[in-house]
Amino acid sequence: MARKLTPAERLASADKDLLLAEIAAQSSWDQFLVEQAAFVFGQINDTFTANDMRRVLPEMGHGFLGAAINSLRTGGVIEHTGAMVPSTSPATHGHRLAVWRLSARGRAVAAERTARAEQRRAA
Repeated sequence: MARKLTPAERLASADKDLLLAEIAAQSSWDQFLVEQAAFVFGQINDTFTANDMRRVLPEMGHGFLGAAINSLRTGGVIEHTGAMVPSTSPATHGHRLAVWRLSARGRAVAAERTARAEQRRAA
């Protein structure tokens, strides 16, 4: 038999559900912008974490950060370095975060985009 949730657990769960609903209600355009920011951050820095990204994103982008990183990882654009660091977000109570870097595929995409931008500037 399943254990009954305490009132505090029910409230915490309701708050979490509300936050997820707010994130889901945002447009896919917002998530795309966060993905682009994470990709550019990966180009500029050898490695990065969600801690690093939260420092440069506006508050509204924080909710998309996990989805954006997961999307880039699934697409093979970034890869886990094997290192972990503690989260600096008070809401996460210091849980461990992965350290990421651009993958070979991500570096190739970055090089291709840079070449296209240079061609447009030259034209």
